[in-house]
Amino acid sequence: MAESLPPEMLSYILSFLPLSDQKEASLVNQAWYYAAQSALQETDVRYIIPVAYASLTSIKSLSRRQVSCVSLTSMDSSSDTSNVLQSISYFLGPHLHSLSLRGGTLTEASFIELITSCPRLQVLDLSGCNSLFMSGMLLDQPETVQQVREALANLQELNLANLRCLADASFNRLSGCAPRLERLSLAHCHITFDPHHNLSAQRASSAILSFHNILYFLKERASHLVALDLRGTNLPPTALQALGQVVGLHLQELTLRGCRDISTEAVAALCHQQQGLTSLDLSGCSELADGALLAVSQGLRGLRHLRMEKLQRLTDAGFTALHWLRELRSLDVAECCLVSGRELAKALGFPKGPPPHLTSLRLAYCSLLKDKSVISLAQGLGSSLKVLDLSSCVSLTNSSLLAISASLPQLTVLHLAWCKEITDSGLLGLVDPGEKKDKGPKLSRNFGDMGFFLPQLPPEPLAPSQETPKQLTPSLLMLRALQELDLTACSKLTDTSLAQVLKFPSLKRLSLSLLLELTDTGLVAVARGCPSLEHLALSHCSRLSDRGWVQAANFWKRLQHLNLSSCNQLTEQTLVTIGKACRQLTVLDVSMCQGISMAAVRHFQAQLPHVTCVQSRFVGGLT
Repeated sequence: MAESLPPEMLSYILSFLPLSDQKEASLVNQAWYYAAQSALQETDVRYIIPVAYASLTSIKSLSRRQVSCVSLTSMDSSSDTSNVLQSISYFLGPHLHSLSLRGGTLTEASFIELITSCPRLQVLDLSGCNSLFMSGMLLDQPETVQQVREALANLQELNLANLRCLADASFNRLSGCAPRLERLSLAHCHITFDPHHNLSAQRASSAILSFHNILYFLKERASHLVALDLRGTNLPPTALQALGQVVGLHLQELTLRGCRDISTEAVAALCHQQQGLTSLDLSGCSELADGALLAVSQGLRGLRHLRMEKLQRLTDAGFTALHWLRELRSLDVAECCLVSGRELAKALGFPKGPPPHLTSLRLAYCSLLKDKSVISLAQGLGSSLKVLDLSSCVSLTNSSLLAISASLPQLTVLHLAWCKEITDSGLLGLVDPGEKKDKGPKLSRNFGDMGFFLPQLPPEPLAPSQETPKQLTPSLLMLRALQELDLTACSKLTDTSLAQVLKFPSLKRLSLSLLLELTDTGLVAVARGCPSLEHLALSHCSRLSDRGWVQAANFWKRLQHLNLSSCNQLTEQTLVTIGKACRQLTVLDVSMCQGISMAAVRHFQAQLPHVTCVQSRFVGGLT
């Protein structure tokens, strides 16, 4: 049937599959191969190419697919790098829309040659390319500037993060070649803030990157710029206020992560000045308190994405106005240690119910979060939520997991790492009626002894015929759309629940690290139930052995990342098994595996050259 379909229709069908499935489909036959290649030409597929002699053949092959999105890695000043860059310029340059040179060491001549061969470039990532800017002479020749300006005429996004040598002059010359720039990142660049600087003075320093120069750039590009990333730049409150006051500037996305000096008053002013913001990241701005979240909720009614991680002063009181954010898609308040979730649950349910498009909620490390809040959130967000992170919310019990299983059928990502009170019953959907309700605070024995209260007597044991059966409720199996699950350090889980519940054919990522009761039986059952895994973490699962891997490995043909660190019963036989079965593996961690020798690791790497990273610290008990 499929063979009779026109190639265009077959390609259209394959385009709906995940990238890994498209690769698998390309192996069926010749017709499917060409159909899959056509589907892989989509602009959101990024190809990572190591700059090495071995990549030359692949580059020629990729040119036939007319790939448009490429990241180059392992660039240095060698002749091989020069040859590969020339090959990329010739074969791929005319079709590229997005190019990443992140962290590369390349000469100005190589950079100019590469860039001028990419006339359609829309996205350019130069983050960490310090060698380009170290001399301060990049694009100082007029003829070179003209060539680059023609190549970057359509550039919309420029990433200049982590450039310690970036200065006003080089920034102005490069940004001047991109007149249509809409998105700019200067994350972690060393920016100087001089409140006494005279704007009428010469603004283009060849030694430093000044905020006044950036402000001048913003004023010139105010009508085009929509996204700005200033994370890690220590932006002071006065600079943030000056940024917000730029005439004609209407930002949609602003990242201020890690700018620790920003004040609540400055954020309130920003919300008044830039009311069109749809994405705001204030994570790690440690001076912010409840007033900042209140100002955001009241001033940015169109906000879609809000990140406020690691705000140690944020409390429940800050969430009382969150109901105004009706367009909210994602909310991240991880590591806000004073947030219990009570007001958050109320805000998302009042007065018109939760935001209809909220798909992602991250509350990791909010140690005060209780079952009651999670149950309320799950019931309110059931129709839309797809990502939920409750890692290290240590007070949560099976009640939270049961509510999640029953109320969030659209969930694709669930993180429950270090929720140590979750047991097999929670995963299986079993509830003991005697434990369903919270009896309230228990009185101490001392009070009973003093006569104020009668001490509680232990319940009389039931006869075998009178034992109360556990009630069946929705189990984790209800989350059929799940693609990522993290159960790290949920130490009360055993094979009993893992073997019965972990049956998710579409699951891509799974972490069962630090589950000390996981045995070979559970491993094989998980392999049968989750055959599509690409990332698997089993660190410190000390009861796993070679025998379990002999049976499990054949189910995981698509495995790419595998962590087996500190699995001390494993030997080199497991490496042999994995090498034969998991042919797509690229990253393996066997650190501190006492049964695996360094010689076995070297042999494994020699047999599987496509494995790009093998972590092998302290293998064989070596120190």
